[in-house]
Amino acid sequence: MRRLSFLLFVVTATLCLQAGEPPRAARSVHLNYPAPDGDAYYNEMVIQQSVPGSYFMACGWDTGYFGLQQLVQPEEKVVLFSVWDPTRGDDPGAVKPEDRVEVLYSGAGVRIRRFGGEGTGGQCMGKCVWDLGATNRFLVQCNVESNKTAYTAWVWLPATNGWWKLATFRTRTNGKALRSYHSFVEDFHRNGESAKQNRRATYGNGWVHTTRGDWVSLDRARFTASNATWESPDNIDAGAVGNCFYLATGGEISASTRLHETISRGGPAGPVPALDLLLKR
Repeated sequence: MRRLSFLLFVVTATLCLQAGEPPRAARSVHLNYPAPDGDAYYNEMVIQQSVPGSYFMACGWDTGYFGLQQLVQPEEKVVLFSVWDPTRGDDPGAVKPEDRVEVLYSGAGVRIRRFGGEGTGGQCMGKCVWDLGATNRFLVQCNVESNKTAYTAWVWLPATNGWWKLATFRTRTNGKALRSYHSFVEDFHRNGESAKQNRRATYGNGWVHTTRGDWVSLDRARFTASNATWESPDNIDAGAVGNCFYLATGGEISASTRLHETISRGGPAGPVPALDLLLKR
């Protein structure tokens, strides 16, 4: 059934191209990591190729996402952490105050605001320096509080040589912990030319601290992609290199892995991250 859906997507996209409608964007590509429910989620990401309008998301789960962006201006680089409201709709102003994401902590140097257009919620953005080839580290911790969950995000950037506590957002979840772990690479410029440009990142040494109290390594990942007909359908890829996964989209990328395949890392996991003091803050 999934293969049939993919074939239908490819046929539709091909017809659009034949009708004179070139793709506006590179396709979004994802890694989905199977792991138990957790109270902490750690991942490492190296951005290898980037262009303006790129989002390299390292730590995603069913209620939010966290990663690095290069905005439309090439020199504008930011860290972005977002958590969704528990409601449907795309208008942030239409959400009742009691249903909105709560801001429990706002770190130095960040901007907190509401977002919409892809669901609604709370967003934390901060200017940061990140470089191609550098290892960036991400941590999301959650604390279940009755029918709500509070999420705290930290990022460690080589340029600062330290952890930056960005924000704590709380939202109604019916008491769920972290789950549905994933990463992605997205083209949000979508100006036609962006579909012709390469984006690539690796993800490695990922871990989940389970609600049972043990650390589980993220050793496998399922490769998926978005299905918009205005995206370039074929120049996407994912796989494993050494002890890391990688994602790539746009430009001259060609596929070496079929969609929906599960990828295993080629090397052993690194050491369990030494985060005890950080998690107690």
